[in-house]
Amino acid sequence: MKIRNFTEIKSIFFENLGTKQTIFKNTVWLTFGNIASRLLKVILVIYVARILGATEYGKFSFALSFVSLFIVFSNLGLPIIIIREFAKEKGDGNEFYSVLSLKALLSVGALILILIGSFFITPDPKIRQIIFVLALYVLFNSFYSIINCFFNAYQRMEYEAFGVIFDAAVTTAVGLFILFYFPSALNLGYAYLVGSISVLFFSLIIFQWKFFPLKINWEKRVWRKFLSMSWPLALVGLLGSIFNYTDSTMLGYFGQLAATGWYNAAYRIINVSLLPMGLVAGSFFPALSKYANAPKDATTEDLENSKKNLQKVWDYEMMLMILIAIPLVVGGIVFAPKIILFLYGEGFLQSILAFQILIIMAGITFLYIPFYDLLIASGEQKRIFWGTLAAAFFNVITNLIFIPKFSLYGAAATSVVSYFLMFILFFRFAHKYTSINPFKIKFIIYLAGAFLSSVVMYFAISRPQIYNLHIAFPGNIIPSVLDIIFPILTGVIVYGVSLFILKIFAGKINKNLV
Repeated sequence: MKIRNFTEIKSIFFENLGTKQTIFKNTVWLTFGNIASRLLKVILVIYVARILGATEYGKFSFALSFVSLFIVFSNLGLPIIIIREFAKEKGDGNEFYSVLSLKALLSVGALILILIGSFFITPDPKIRQIIFVLALYVLFNSFYSIINCFFNAYQRMEYEAFGVIFDAAVTTAVGLFILFYFPSALNLGYAYLVGSISVLFFSLIIFQWKFFPLKINWEKRVWRKFLSMSWPLALVGLLGSIFNYTDSTMLGYFGQLAATGWYNAAYRIINVSLLPMGLVAGSFFPALSKYANAPKDATTEDLENSKKNLQKVWDYEMMLMILIAIPLVVGGIVFAPKIILFLYGEGFLQSILAFQILIIMAGITFLYIPFYDLLIASGEQKRIFWGTLAAAFFNVITNLIFIPKFSLYGAAATSVVSYFLMFILFFRFAHKYTSINPFKIKFIIYLAGAFLSSVVMYFAISRPQIYNLHIAFPGNIIPSVLDIIFPILTGVIVYGVSLFILKIFAGKINKNLV
């Protein structure tokens, strides 16, 4: 692609000119937006943990986890359905307005449920106050996510990127101000609330300016249409909430507030490590939806082409996930002590083992997401529900057994096994109910290549000369930063070079065999 002037550069990054260019543009924007926003919020979390301490941060995390359990009642599976339906160009502005009105009603209902539930989950009035504030934060944020779904469906991820950066900037700025001058878990909740309100208005302005004039429609026909498609995902979302938030909620309910803080400190870093997964999946899902749903008047040739394109797109997504997941797990386990101590200090030593366990869960998540996205794109939401139900039931029972005995480590181990069970089920459903063939020799080759390269990386970064590196510069922060960044960059380079060498070697073997 030749770029001759600024106008062409602008077109590449702000217009949809073709499938490859659009995927490239969306990937760039999602990468930029998510990295910038995650970095800002990681900075905030570091100061939160250091200033508030494990127990006070545990109160905040407990309240946020409890509130997040109710997000599903304000969404009812609508976000992914909105992306899928509008990506297929079956929706229009009036339908979207009706979805907004439905979202408003659902949000009010969820808020009422949260307020009632708070009296049963904790007797502490201060924690209930935090829950009330965070309930408003989560609901404003959830409403903003519906606008993002529209941007996503039209493959205009640049607007989504602007929004998440704006949200993170406001939340971090207000949060740091509060932490330095009025430190408390409750006041931190107000910082999150200010950020969610700000980004909602920001996204509504973009919607009004770039797409359609804002208004509210109350068409029950549209409500029935979308809810009839989304209810399986609503149940999946409920089960997903159980996966994501039951562990922290149970830790808090059992009175293990310090353990809740340690656990969530580790989990926050895990969420950052999942950033590449979200970027890859978000970029590929619209294309999967397009090829998995051929028009009704499509010819036999068109159907065959759609199947081929679907397999091609899915193969590429799966291979990327494999190449990222394996070294992520290996590197995470090795660097866990350095990362936790650097970010949170010695008060969070208990987070190290939890992080090492949870990073395995992150690797499994990378591998199951392509199957999850494929099932949704193919209209097989019910299969996802049954798979998630089985895994969620297992998760709840094992958490009840292991959290009282092993605290945060029991919660982490339970998450790993639950996600592995879900991966097995989604793999089976995708193979049985879609046209995708997951049994391809090239996936085994990529797994072997990623594993061998990760082994080489492990031996490189485990050497004392690399792992225990201390670069002496004046000051206290710079040496610590370099001591973390340099070994990680070394691991990335070693892994990339090893993978490249293996690819050349495999190519020569294949050429000789042919």
